[in-house]
Amino acid sequence: MNTDSKIAEIYDNIVARNAGEPEFHQAIDELFDSLKLVLRKDPHYGENKLIERLFEPERQIIFRVPWTDDNNEVRVNRGFRVQFNSVLGPYKGGIRFHPSVNLSIVKFLALEQVFKNSLTGLPIGGGKGGADFDPKGKSNMEIMRFCQSFMMELHRHIGEYRDVPAGDIGVGAREIGYLFGQYRRLNHRHESGVITGKALNWGGAQVRTEATGYGVVYFTEQMMKAQGESLDGARIAISGSGNVAIYAMEKAQELGATVVGFSDSSGYVSCPDGVDLELLKDVKEVRRGRVSDYAKDATGATFHEDGLIWDLDYDIAMPCATQNEIDADVAQLIADKGVRYLAEGANMPSTLEAIDVYRDAGIIFGPAKAANAGGVATSALEMQQNASRDSWSFEYTEKRLQGIMTSIFKRCEDAAAEYGVEKDYLTGANIAGFKKVADAMCAQGVI
Repeated sequence: MNTDSKIAEIYDNIVARNAGEPEFHQAIDELFDSLKLVLRKDPHYGENKLIERLFEPERQIIFRVPWTDDNNEVRVNRGFRVQFNSVLGPYKGGIRFHPSVNLSIVKFLALEQVFKNSLTGLPIGGGKGGADFDPKGKSNMEIMRFCQSFMMELHRHIGEYRDVPAGDIGVGAREIGYLFGQYRRLNHRHESGVITGKALNWGGAQVRTEATGYGVVYFTEQMMKAQGESLDGARIAISGSGNVAIYAMEKAQELGATVVGFSDSSGYVSCPDGVDLELLKDVKEVRRGRVSDYAKDATGATFHEDGLIWDLDYDIAMPCATQNEIDADVAQLIADKGVRYLAEGANMPSTLEAIDVYRDAGIIFGPAKAANAGGVATSALEMQQNASRDSWSFEYTEKRLQGIMTSIFKRCEDAAAEYGVEKDYLTGANIAGFKKVADAMCAQGVI
Protein backbone atom coordinates (compact mmCIF):
# COMPACT_ATOMS: atom_id res chain seq x y z
CA MET A 1 0.00 0.00 0.00
CA ASN A 2 1.45 3.41 -0.95
CA THR A 3 1.73 6.27 1.53
CA ASP A 4 -1.32 8.22 0.36
CA SER A 5 -3.52 5.11 0.43
CA LYS A 6 -2.27 4.21 3.89
CA ILE A 7 -2.97 7.63 5.35
CA ALA A 8 -6.40 7.72 3.66
CA GLU A 9 -7.24 4.39 5.34
CA ILE A 10 -6.06 5.70 8.72
CA TYR A 11 -8.14 8.85 8.26
CA ASP A 12 -11.27 6.88 7.33
CA ASN A 13 -10.86 4.63 10.37
CA ILE A 14 -10.46 7.59 12.75
CA VAL A 15 -13.53 9.35 11.34
CA ALA A 16 -15.61 6.16 11.58
CA ARG A 17 -14.43 5.63 15.16
CA ASN A 18 -15.55 9.16 16.10
CA ALA A 19 -18.91 9.31 14.33
CA GLY A 20 -21.07 12.40 14.69
CA GLU A 21 -18.21 14.74 15.63
CA PRO A 22 -17.90 17.21 12.71
CA GLU A 23 -15.57 19.69 14.39
CA PHE A 24 -13.18 16.91 15.37
CA HIS A 25 -13.32 15.53 11.82
CA GLN A 26 -12.51 19.00 10.46
CA ALA A 27 -9.45 19.33 12.70
CA ILE A 28 -8.23 15.87 11.63
CA ASP A 29 -8.83 16.63 7.95
CA GLU A 30 -6.74 19.79 8.08
CA LEU A 31 -3.88 17.96 9.81
CA PHE A 32 -3.86 14.92 7.54
CA ASP A 33 -3.13 16.99 4.42
CA SER A 34 0.17 17.94 6.06
CA LEU A 35 0.91 14.44 7.36
CA LYS A 36 0.96 13.09 3.80
CA LEU A 37 4.10 15.16 3.19
CA VAL A 38 5.72 13.86 6.38
CA LEU A 39 5.02 10.19 5.66
CA ARG A 40 6.30 10.43 2.08
CA LYS A 41 9.63 11.73 3.36
CA ASP A 42 9.77 9.96 6.74
CA PRO A 43 7.75 6.71 6.49
CA HIS A 44 8.85 5.54 9.94
CA TYR A 45 6.19 7.84 11.44
CA GLY A 46 3.61 5.43 10.05
CA GLU A 47 4.93 2.48 12.06
CA ASN A 48 3.59 0.97 15.30
CA LYS A 49 0.19 2.65 14.85
CA LEU A 50 1.81 5.95 15.84
CA ILE A 51 -0.73 8.13 14.05
CA GLU A 52 -3.67 6.10 15.30
CA ARG A 53 -2.37 6.45 18.88
CA LEU A 54 -1.70 10.16 18.49
CA PHE A 55 -5.24 10.89 17.30
CA GLU A 56 -6.89 8.84 20.07
CA PRO A 57 -7.29 10.87 23.29
CA GLU A 58 -5.59 9.38 26.32
CA ARG A 59 -8.71 10.11 28.37
CA GLN A 60 -12.19 11.55 27.78
CA ILE A 61 -14.18 12.60 30.83
CA ILE A 62 -17.90 13.54 30.69
CA PHE A 63 -19.80 14.39 33.85
CA ARG A 64 -23.02 15.84 35.22
CA VAL A 65 -22.98 19.37 36.70
CA PRO A 66 -26.07 20.04 38.86
CA TRP A 67 -26.50 23.51 40.36
CA THR A 68 -29.20 25.74 41.84
CA ASP A 69 -30.18 29.10 40.33
CA ASP A 70 -31.29 32.21 42.23
CA ASN A 71 -34.92 31.06 42.08
CA ASN A 72 -33.93 27.88 43.91
CA GLU A 73 -34.56 25.83 40.77
CA VAL A 74 -32.19 22.93 40.09
CA ARG A 75 -30.39 23.09 36.74
CA VAL A 76 -28.28 20.37 35.10
CA ASN A 77 -25.43 20.89 32.62
CA ARG A 78 -22.84 18.58 31.12
CA GLY A 79 -19.13 18.96 31.82
CA PHE A 80 -16.19 17.73 29.75
CA ARG A 81 -12.42 17.29 30.01
CA VAL A 82 -10.49 15.67 27.17
CA GLN A 83 -6.91 14.85 28.17
CA PHE A 84 -5.52 14.29 24.71
CA ASN A 85 -1.76 13.81 24.93
CA SER A 86 0.73 14.15 27.81
CA VAL A 87 3.90 12.96 26.10
CA LEU A 88 5.56 16.41 26.37
CA GLY A 89 4.22 17.32 29.80
CA PRO A 90 1.03 17.67 31.87
CA TYR A 91 -2.15 18.28 29.92
CA LYS A 92 -2.62 22.01 29.36
CA GLY A 93 -5.62 23.79 27.88
CA GLY A 94 -8.57 25.96 28.71
CA ILE A 95 -12.09 25.47 29.99
CA ARG A 96 -14.95 26.87 27.88
CA PHE A 97 -18.43 27.70 29.18
CA HIS A 98 -20.79 28.15 26.23
CA PRO A 99 -24.10 26.58 25.13
CA SER A 100 -22.43 25.14 22.00
CA VAL A 101 -19.95 23.01 23.97
CA ASN A 102 -20.14 19.30 23.18
CA LEU A 103 -17.69 16.41 22.93
CA SER A 104 -16.80 17.11 19.30
CA ILE A 105 -15.87 20.72 20.01
CA VAL A 106 -13.87 19.86 23.12
CA LYS A 107 -12.00 17.08 21.24
CA PHE A 108 -11.10 19.35 18.32
CA LEU A 109 -9.89 22.02 20.73
CA ALA A 110 -7.85 19.46 22.68
CA LEU A 111 -6.26 18.06 19.50
CA GLU A 112 -5.36 21.56 18.31
CA GLN A 113 -3.94 22.25 21.77
CA VAL A 114 -1.54 19.29 21.49
CA PHE A 115 0.09 20.74 18.38
CA LYS A 116 -0.11 24.34 19.56
CA ASN A 117 1.59 23.50 22.85
CA SER A 118 4.24 21.53 21.00
CA LEU A 119 5.03 24.60 18.87
CA THR A 120 5.72 26.73 21.95
CA GLY A 121 8.76 24.59 22.76
CA LEU A 122 7.60 24.41 26.40
CA PRO A 123 7.08 21.12 28.32
CA ILE A 124 3.28 20.92 28.17
CA GLY A 125 0.87 18.39 26.72
CA GLY A 126 -2.59 19.14 25.36
CA GLY A 127 -6.11 18.99 26.73
CA LYS A 128 -9.33 20.99 26.80
CA GLY A 129 -12.54 21.13 28.78
CA GLY A 130 -15.78 22.97 29.36
CA ALA A 131 -19.51 22.79 29.83
CA ASP A 132 -22.67 23.64 27.89
CA PHE A 133 -23.36 26.38 30.46
CA ASP A 134 -24.07 29.95 29.38
CA PRO A 135 -22.72 32.54 31.84
CA LYS A 136 -24.54 35.38 30.05
CA GLY A 137 -27.41 36.71 32.14
CA LYS A 138 -26.35 34.76 35.22
CA SER A 139 -25.71 36.41 38.57
CA ASN A 140 -22.34 36.18 40.29
CA MET A 141 -23.82 33.77 42.82
CA GLU A 142 -25.20 31.52 40.08
CA ILE A 143 -21.83 31.46 38.34
CA MET A 144 -20.09 30.71 41.64
CA ARG A 145 -22.44 27.82 42.38
CA PHE A 146 -21.98 26.41 38.89
CA CYS A 147 -18.17 26.65 39.07
CA GLN A 148 -18.15 24.96 42.46
CA SER A 149 -20.29 22.09 41.17
CA PHE A 150 -18.12 21.77 38.05
CA MET A 151 -14.97 21.55 40.18
CA MET A 152 -16.55 18.92 42.46
CA GLU A 153 -15.95 16.42 39.66
CA LEU A 154 -13.02 18.00 37.82
CA HIS A 155 -10.76 18.24 40.89
CA ARG A 156 -10.08 14.50 40.93
CA HIS A 157 -8.67 14.63 37.37
CA ILE A 158 -6.32 17.66 37.56
CA GLY A 159 -3.10 18.69 39.31
CA GLU A 160 0.05 20.66 38.54
CA TYR A 161 1.83 17.48 37.32
CA ARG A 162 -1.28 15.94 35.75
CA ASP A 163 -3.55 18.49 34.05
CA VAL A 164 -3.52 22.29 34.34
CA PRO A 165 -6.69 24.02 33.06
CA ALA A 166 -7.01 27.70 32.20
CA GLY A 167 -9.74 30.04 30.92
CA ASP A 168 -11.36 30.18 27.50
CA ILE A 169 -14.64 31.55 26.13
CA GLY A 170 -16.98 32.24 29.05
CA VAL A 171 -14.27 31.58 31.64
CA GLY A 172 -12.39 34.68 32.76
CA ALA A 173 -10.78 35.88 35.98
CA ARG A 174 -14.05 35.62 37.93
CA GLU A 175 -14.65 31.99 36.96
CA ILE A 176 -11.00 31.02 37.47
CA GLY A 177 -11.23 32.44 41.00
CA TYR A 178 -14.32 30.41 41.85
CA LEU A 179 -12.86 27.24 40.31
CA PHE A 180 -9.54 27.57 42.15
CA GLY A 181 -11.26 28.39 45.45
CA GLN A 182 -13.31 25.21 45.26
CA TYR A 183 -10.25 23.14 44.29
CA ARG A 184 -8.34 24.53 47.28
CA ARG A 185 -11.25 23.77 49.58
CA LEU A 186 -11.62 20.19 48.33
CA ASN A 187 -7.90 19.34 48.42
CA HIS A 188 -6.93 21.20 51.60
CA ARG A 189 -3.83 22.78 50.04
CA HIS A 190 -2.83 25.86 48.06
CA GLU A 191 -1.58 24.17 44.89
CA SER A 192 -1.16 27.37 42.89
CA GLY A 193 0.13 25.61 39.77
CA VAL A 194 -3.07 23.59 39.26
CA ILE A 195 -4.82 26.31 37.23
CA THR A 196 -3.63 29.33 35.26
CA GLY A 197 -5.17 32.69 34.48
CA LYS A 198 -5.25 33.55 38.19
CA ALA A 199 -5.40 37.11 39.51
CA LEU A 200 -2.03 38.78 40.06
CA ASN A 201 -2.43 39.01 43.83
CA TRP A 202 -2.78 35.24 44.28
CA GLY A 203 -0.36 33.57 41.88
CA GLY A 204 -1.22 34.92 38.43
CA ALA A 205 1.28 36.04 35.80
CA GLN A 206 1.74 39.44 34.30
CA VAL A 207 0.69 39.59 30.61
CA ARG A 208 -1.57 36.52 30.87
CA THR A 209 -4.67 38.62 30.23
CA GLU A 210 -3.07 40.22 27.18
CA ALA A 211 -1.09 37.24 25.95
CA THR A 212 -3.28 35.65 23.26
CA GLY A 213 -4.13 38.97 21.63
CA TYR A 214 -0.56 40.26 21.84
CA GLY A 215 0.70 36.95 20.47
CA VAL A 216 -1.52 37.12 17.36
CA VAL A 217 -0.09 40.54 16.58
CA TYR A 218 3.50 39.41 17.19
CA PHE A 219 2.97 36.46 14.81
CA THR A 220 1.47 38.79 12.20
CA GLU A 221 4.43 41.10 12.63
CA GLN A 222 6.79 38.19 11.85
CA MET A 223 4.80 37.20 8.74
CA MET A 224 5.02 40.80 7.52
CA LYS A 225 8.73 41.10 8.31
CA ALA A 226 9.36 38.04 6.15
CA GLN A 227 7.79 40.02 3.28
CA GLY A 228 9.71 43.20 4.07
CA GLU A 229 6.61 44.93 5.46
CA SER A 230 5.48 46.22 8.86
CA LEU A 231 2.32 46.89 10.84
CA ASP A 232 2.94 50.62 10.89
CA GLY A 233 0.13 52.26 8.93
CA ALA A 234 -1.80 49.02 8.31
CA ARG A 235 -5.59 48.88 8.69
CA ILE A 236 -6.94 45.87 10.58
CA ALA A 237 -10.42 44.39 10.95
CA ILE A 238 -10.94 42.17 13.99
CA SER A 239 -13.95 39.95 14.60
CA GLY A 240 -14.97 39.57 18.22
CA SER A 241 -14.64 41.92 21.17
CA GLY A 242 -13.61 39.60 23.96
CA ASN A 243 -10.25 39.22 25.64
CA VAL A 244 -8.32 38.09 22.54
CA ALA A 245 -9.78 40.78 20.30
CA ILE A 246 -9.31 43.63 22.78
CA TYR A 247 -5.63 42.92 23.39
CA ALA A 248 -4.92 42.28 19.72
CA MET A 249 -6.33 45.77 19.14
CA GLU A 250 -4.15 47.20 21.91
CA LYS A 251 -0.88 45.76 20.61
CA ALA A 252 -1.71 46.46 16.94
CA GLN A 253 -2.40 50.13 17.63
CA GLU A 254 0.69 50.35 19.83
CA LEU A 255 2.74 49.15 16.81
CA GLY A 256 1.25 51.79 14.52
CA ALA A 257 -1.72 50.00 12.94
CA THR A 258 -5.31 51.28 12.94
CA VAL A 259 -8.10 48.91 13.98
CA VAL A 260 -11.07 49.93 11.80
CA GLY A 261 -13.69 47.67 13.32
CA PHE A 262 -14.68 44.87 15.71
CA SER A 263 -17.81 42.87 16.44
CA ASP A 264 -19.90 40.65 18.67
CA SER A 265 -22.90 38.40 18.02
CA SER A 266 -25.24 41.42 17.78
CA GLY A 267 -23.37 43.21 14.96
CA TYR A 268 -20.20 45.17 14.33
CA VAL A 269 -18.72 48.62 14.93
CA SER A 270 -16.85 50.59 12.31
CA CYS A 271 -14.29 53.05 13.67
CA PRO A 272 -12.18 54.38 10.76
CA ASP A 273 -9.92 56.42 13.06
CA GLY A 274 -9.17 53.54 15.43
CA VAL A 275 -10.50 52.14 18.71
CA ASP A 276 -10.79 53.95 22.04
CA LEU A 277 -9.44 51.04 24.05
CA GLU A 278 -10.17 52.43 27.50
CA LEU A 279 -13.81 52.88 26.58
CA LEU A 280 -14.03 49.42 25.01
CA LYS A 281 -12.46 47.80 28.08
CA ASP A 282 -14.97 49.62 30.29
CA VAL A 283 -17.89 48.45 28.14
CA LYS A 284 -16.80 44.81 27.81
CA GLU A 285 -14.82 44.09 30.98
CA VAL A 286 -16.55 46.30 33.58
CA ARG A 287 -20.10 46.86 32.32
CA ARG A 288 -20.18 43.54 30.42
CA GLY A 289 -22.05 45.35 27.66
CA ARG A 290 -22.42 44.93 23.90
CA VAL A 291 -20.48 46.59 21.09
CA SER A 292 -23.55 48.77 20.41
CA ASP A 293 -22.96 50.33 23.86
CA TYR A 294 -19.45 51.27 22.77
CA ALA A 295 -20.76 52.90 19.58
CA LYS A 296 -23.20 55.04 21.59
CA ASP A 297 -20.37 56.53 23.66
CA ALA A 298 -17.47 56.63 21.19
CA THR A 299 -16.65 59.49 18.83
CA GLY A 300 -16.68 58.54 15.14
CA ALA A 301 -17.93 54.97 15.72
CA THR A 302 -20.99 53.45 14.04
CA PHE A 303 -22.86 50.30 15.01
CA HIS A 304 -24.08 48.03 12.18
CA GLU A 305 -26.70 45.44 13.04
CA ASP A 306 -26.68 44.00 9.52
CA GLY A 307 -23.74 42.79 7.45
CA LEU A 308 -20.32 41.53 8.50
CA ILE A 309 -17.22 43.04 10.01
CA TRP A 310 -15.46 41.89 6.83
CA ASP A 311 -17.52 44.38 4.76
CA LEU A 312 -15.13 47.14 5.89
CA ASP A 313 -11.96 48.20 4.06
CA TYR A 314 -8.74 46.85 5.62
CA ASP A 315 -5.35 45.27 4.87
CA ILE A 316 -5.20 42.60 7.57
CA ALA A 317 -7.95 40.32 8.91
CA MET A 318 -7.86 38.89 12.43
CA PRO A 319 -10.79 36.56 13.21
CA CYS A 320 -10.92 36.46 17.02
CA ALA A 321 -14.49 35.29 17.74
CA THR A 322 -15.19 31.55 17.47
CA GLN A 323 -14.75 28.42 15.38
CA ASN A 324 -15.96 28.30 11.76
CA GLU A 325 -16.97 31.96 11.67
CA ILE A 326 -15.47 32.23 8.15
CA ASP A 327 -16.76 29.94 5.41
CA ALA A 328 -15.81 29.97 1.72
CA ASP A 329 -18.18 32.83 0.84
CA VAL A 330 -16.92 35.04 3.66
CA ALA A 331 -13.32 34.13 2.80
CA GLN A 332 -13.97 35.22 -0.78
CA LEU A 333 -15.35 38.53 0.52
CA ILE A 334 -12.11 39.00 2.47
CA ALA A 335 -10.00 38.07 -0.55
CA ASP A 336 -11.92 40.51 -2.77
CA LYS A 337 -10.89 43.29 -0.38
CA GLY A 338 -7.30 42.69 -1.43
CA VAL A 339 -6.28 41.53 2.04
CA ARG A 340 -2.63 40.43 2.22
CA TYR A 341 -2.54 38.82 5.66
CA LEU A 342 -4.94 36.88 7.89
CA ALA A 343 -4.02 35.68 11.39
CA GLU A 344 -6.37 33.59 13.50
CA GLY A 345 -6.94 34.69 17.09
CA ALA A 346 -9.83 32.28 17.67
CA ASN A 347 -9.49 28.50 17.52
CA MET A 348 -10.25 27.18 14.00
CA PRO A 349 -12.30 30.23 12.88
CA SER A 350 -11.82 29.28 9.20
CA THR A 351 -13.44 26.29 7.53
CA LEU A 352 -11.33 24.06 5.28
CA GLU A 353 -13.02 25.64 2.25
CA ALA A 354 -12.13 29.11 3.54
CA ILE A 355 -8.47 28.10 3.86
CA ASP A 356 -8.54 26.96 0.21
CA VAL A 357 -9.80 30.44 -0.74
CA TYR A 358 -6.93 32.07 1.18
CA ARG A 359 -4.41 29.92 -0.65
CA ASP A 360 -5.93 30.59 -4.08
CA ALA A 361 -5.97 34.33 -3.36
CA GLY A 362 -2.36 34.38 -2.14
CA ILE A 363 -3.33 35.56 1.36
CA ILE A 364 -0.51 34.92 3.82
CA PHE A 365 -2.21 32.89 6.53
CA GLY A 366 -1.31 32.54 10.21
CA PRO A 367 -3.18 29.46 11.54
CA ALA A 368 -4.62 29.43 15.04
CA LYS A 369 -2.36 26.69 16.37
CA ALA A 370 0.59 29.01 15.76
CA ALA A 371 -0.81 32.55 15.80
CA ASN A 372 -2.87 32.29 18.99
CA ALA A 373 -0.39 30.20 21.01
CA GLY A 374 0.62 33.22 23.10
CA GLY A 375 -2.05 32.51 25.69
CA VAL A 376 -0.98 28.99 26.50
CA ALA A 377 2.68 29.99 26.29
CA THR A 378 2.15 32.60 29.00
CA SER A 379 0.12 30.10 31.01
CA ALA A 380 3.21 27.87 30.96
CA LEU A 381 5.26 30.85 32.15
CA GLU A 382 2.73 31.24 34.99
CA MET A 383 3.31 27.58 35.86
CA GLN A 384 7.07 28.24 35.98
CA GLN A 385 6.59 31.15 38.38
CA ASN A 386 4.25 29.13 40.59
CA ALA A 387 6.72 26.24 40.74
CA SER A 388 9.58 28.53 41.77
CA ARG A 389 7.44 30.74 44.07
CA ASP A 390 8.50 33.69 41.92
CA SER A 391 6.85 36.67 40.23
CA TRP A 392 8.13 38.35 37.06
CA SER A 393 7.65 41.90 35.84
CA PHE A 394 5.30 42.79 32.99
CA GLU A 395 8.23 43.84 30.81
CA TYR A 396 10.20 40.63 31.37
CA THR A 397 7.17 38.40 30.79
CA GLU A 398 6.17 40.23 27.63
CA LYS A 399 9.71 39.90 26.33
CA ARG A 400 9.50 36.13 26.95
CA LEU A 401 6.17 36.03 25.11
CA GLN A 402 7.54 37.94 22.14
CA GLY A 403 10.52 35.58 21.98
CA ILE A 404 8.25 32.51 22.07
CA MET A 405 6.03 33.86 19.26
CA THR A 406 9.11 34.62 17.15
CA SER A 407 10.35 31.05 17.75
CA ILE A 408 6.96 29.61 16.78
CA PHE A 409 7.03 31.54 13.52
CA LYS A 410 10.57 30.33 12.83
CA ARG A 411 9.55 26.69 13.45
CA CYS A 412 6.62 27.06 11.04
CA GLU A 413 8.79 28.80 8.43
CA ASP A 414 11.60 26.23 8.67
CA ALA A 415 9.27 23.22 8.48
CA ALA A 416 7.44 24.69 5.47
CA ALA A 417 10.75 25.26 3.70
CA GLU A 418 12.06 21.78 4.56
CA TYR A 419 8.99 20.12 3.01
CA GLY A 420 8.89 22.36 -0.08
CA VAL A 421 5.87 24.51 0.81
CA GLU A 422 7.51 27.87 1.54
CA LYS A 423 5.28 30.48 3.19
CA ASP A 424 2.58 27.88 3.86
CA TYR A 425 2.58 28.45 7.60
CA LEU A 426 -0.38 26.15 8.19
CA THR A 427 1.45 23.15 6.77
CA GLY A 428 4.63 24.26 8.53
CA ALA A 429 2.83 24.50 11.88
CA ASN A 430 1.21 21.09 11.44
CA ILE A 431 4.49 19.40 10.54
CA ALA A 432 6.60 21.06 13.22
CA GLY A 433 4.00 20.38 15.92
CA PHE A 434 3.46 16.79 14.81
CA LYS A 435 7.13 15.83 14.59
CA LYS A 436 7.97 16.98 18.11
CA VAL A 437 5.05 15.04 19.61
CA ALA A 438 5.66 12.00 17.38
CA ASP A 439 9.37 11.85 18.20
CA ALA A 440 8.60 11.88 21.94
CA MET A 441 6.00 9.14 21.49
CA CYS A 442 8.52 7.00 19.61
CA ALA A 443 11.08 7.51 22.38
CA GLN A 444 8.63 6.53 25.15
CA GLY A 445 7.34 3.33 23.57
CA VAL A 446 3.89 1.99 22.77
CA ILE A 447 1.83 3.39 25.64
